[in-house]
Amino acid sequence: MIMLSNTFTRRNFTTRLAPIFSAFGLATLLPKAAIAKKTEHKDMSVRKLNDQGKPADGTQFITPIVIHNGLVYIAGVGAHDSGPAESWDIGNHTTKVLDNIKKLVETAGSDMDNVVQLGVFLAKIEQYDGMNKVFKTYFPHGGPARTTVAVAALPGNSLVEINCIAVVTKK
Repeated sequence: MIMLSNTFTRRNFTTRLAPIFSAFGLATLLPKAAIAKKTEHKDMSVRKLNDQGKPADGTQFITPIVIHNGLVYIAGVGAHDSGPAESWDIGNHTTKVLDNIKKLVETAGSDMDNVVQLGVFLAKIEQYDGMNKVFKTYFPHGGPARTTVAVAALPGNSLVEINCIAVVTKK
């Protein structure tokens, strides 16, 4: 009984009738969702790429670029400063991180105007204004949705780490 109820849902019934109604010019009588579901063909595969845009070999602990369903996900990018702590500067770190984000986004087939969301992690919330000063230069046409939080520490002596999501615009 349960098997029958799953087989004969309204959506399945309507989807099966769509080609018949279409042949008679009656497709406009059917709900658009049923027709759209039948004709929708999205690439649902997940593509994992290294920072050069080549397929990841599966040995990475973190994959820098993941593309799925028209979106590119960029893993967190930090500045990884090896100099003495007194030389660390939020402006330089933010520039280095956003340059790397830009490179990865472009490698994945998008650009900074198509970044839709950023997650920003600051080692010190007092550096928020310094980070924003640099941030604005990378998004002259308006920035994406963004969350900025302060954290206790970041790997690689970074003052800032950023991850992002962008829309893939090129194949």
